[in-house]
Order: sequence, then structure tokens, then C-alpha cells
Amino acid sequence: MTQAPKDFDIVVYGATGFTGRLVAEYLLNTCGAFGLVKWAMAGRSADKLAEVRDLIGAPSTLPLVVADASDEAALLAMAARTKVVITTAGPYQLYGSHLVAACAEAGCDYVDLAGESNWIAEMIGQHEAAAKSSGARLVFSCGFDSIPFDLGVWFAQREAVKGFGAPAQRVRGRVRGMNGTLSGGTFASGMATMMAAQKDPSVGVLLGNPFALTPGFTGPAQPDGDTPYEDTLAGAWVGSFMMAGINTKTVHRTNFLLGHPWGEDFQYDEMMMLPGPPKSGGGAGAGFDFGGGAPPKPGEGPSKEAREAGNYDILFIAEGPDGKTVRASVKGDMDPGYGSTSKMLSEAALALVFDVDDTVVPGGCWTAGAALAEALVSRLPAKAGITFEVEG
Repeated sequence: MTQAPKDFDIVVYGATGFTGRLVAEYLLNTCGAFGLVKWAMAGRSADKLAEVRDLIGAPSTLPLVVADASDEAALLAMAARTKVVITTAGPYQLYGSHLVAACAEAGCDYVDLAGESNWIAEMIGQHEAAAKSSGARLVFSCGFDSIPFDLGVWFAQREAVKGFGAPAQRVRGRVRGMNGTLSGGTFASGMATMMAAQKDPSVGVLLGNPFALTPGFTGPAQPDGDTPYEDTLAGAWVGSFMMAGINTKTVHRTNFLLGHPWGEDFQYDEMMMLPGPPKSGGGAGAGFDFGGGAPPKPGEGPSKEAREAGNYDILFIAEGPDGKTVRASVKGDMDPGYGSTSKMLSEAALALVFDVDDTVVPGGCWTAGAALAEALVSRLPAKAGITFEVEG
């Protein structure tokens, strides 16, 4: 679809927030102020945007765009000026719906950090048709929710095809290690989702359905990812992982969008490795440090030193015939909630600008695994400190 020239390649919406500032800083450091990539910062306050511009060391010529999350006309005007919008302004179910609508109408590509599967399902239902018509590629969940897991399964399945001659019917995702701080925005989004479920029981039903993001398709029963047990293939006791609810839905949507290359009977479960049998609970949230028990507030976050001290290590086990397995890992060299997430989100936007032609990935509501896997498995190791490796 041929479009008129845009003022920008990328607009960072929510740049005055903590994660938005990290995204802007990453783009400044990797792309410059306004060279090969034309980008701008956006938010509701011109003064705060100017403060962030100074704080990250950007020149005063870096463009600023003012648009409130509730101002539909301003959001549409912003979307019309750029190829891609990166948004970190959540919780998305409270502040993000008008921006998705604007991008779908304007034919503007879109990436976010959403882990709110109830809201994502709503956006797919409301905007899939408009995005297909306008050419907008709307790519949800491009942070720690859910890129390492979504692409980890895609990578493991690619290797399974090489090793077995066919994809695995089941893949296990096992979080071997994770050190870092859960973002304040993620915590706020979780609270907003809990409140939505309390108000509307159908939201709770959706949250429990692994195929909530595959409209018209329901696959087989999935493995129990909540009850701790000794996983002999993983070589460890495993328990529930707090982000499995969104990541598993994303993985099944990727399989769905790609036309079920892994089969309509595909199974995926995601759990946290434990040091031994749990005394109580299932290990949910292990690896996140809340610094005295309280998560950071939205807009706040850890120091550069703390971000760089974080890391994560995720094992994927693709199960083939006759007990054969392919083991693959995804590892990140920064904390998952901020440092690594801001890089993943930025690279997803850059992949849409430079790597993924709209004849290959047309307009619609996408996952990173379905739209950007090839590009990101190349980009992330080279740019973002995230590796994809086959293990012996």
C-alpha cells in the first residue's frame, strides 16, 4: 500500500514515563537524533517532554509531539505523521484504546508492551478489519511480555524441524533464572486486569483460556502449568510462572496467525524452575526483586547499575518422536522489566521500519513471533544483548 511521505519513522508515545524515556534514550544512542531514523517523542505535556529531551542529552531540534491519551483527534493526527508508534503509556486498558484506534485508521504501524490479554482480545475484535484495510501492522506484547517466550518457541520449533524433520507437538518453556525488577507499569496493568475481572466475570474466563487470542479456533487441552512437579526433562522441580497467562496465549496466537505450522494439536506450557520441592505455592514471581516488598510506581524504575546487573535465562524443550528433544535457550543480559524490555520494544519498531515489507506482513493485529521473528532473531543478538542458542 503506497502512502504519502511521513514526517517520522518512529514516534515514542509515553516518552515522559520511565520506560518511555529508556526507549527514547536507546533510539538516541543507536540511531542518533534525526539521521538515518527520523523519530520524535510524544506525550501529553510539552514541558515534560522537553525535560526528558534534555535529560537524555538529545538536541533541542529533536521533535516533540503533544497528544493526550483521551484526545482522539490529536492521536489520529500524530499517527498520520509517522510510520510506527511505540507506546509505553499503560495500563493500556485504561489509556491505550484510542491510540490503537488511531493507528488502525491512519495505517500506522504500532508496537506496545501490553500484557493485558483481555484488552488485546478486545482490540483484535474492534480493529482487525480496519487495520487490514488501512495497512496498519498492530503488534502487541513486544517487551518481556512476550518476545523472549514467543520467539523462543519459534526458534525451538525451527530447530526441531531441522532435527526431526517436523515441528514438535509440545514445547516446554522453563525459566531457569531471572534477576531484575518487575516494572511499575506491569504491576499497574496486572491490578487493572484484576479489577476488570472483578467487575466482569467474562474477563476471568478469558484470562483462563489459552486460546483467548485465536478467535474461531480452540486447540487441545494444555498441560497444567500451575501445579508444582518434578520435570525430568528440565532436570528440576517447576512451579507456576506469573507471566505464563499472557505468554502462552501469545504463542498460540503466533501459531494461529502463521496457519498452524506447529499443528492444530500443539501444546505449550511455561513454568519457573525451582531449587527443589516447594514448601508452599508454585514459585510465581520468583526472580523479581521488589526492593523491600513494594513494586515501583508507574514512571519510576531502577538505576542504570541495577538494570545492567539484571539478567534472565529461559530454556525451551521441543519434544520430538521417540523421546528425542531439541533444547534451546533465550538469554538476556539486562533486567527483564526495564533494560531488556526497552531494547526489545525499540528493535521491534525498527524491524517494522526497515526489515518487514508490507507485502509479506500486511495490515492486521499481529504478534512479534508471527510478524517479526526472522528480523528480531537477527536484530536482538546484534543490538540488544539477547541471544538465541541451541544447547547440547
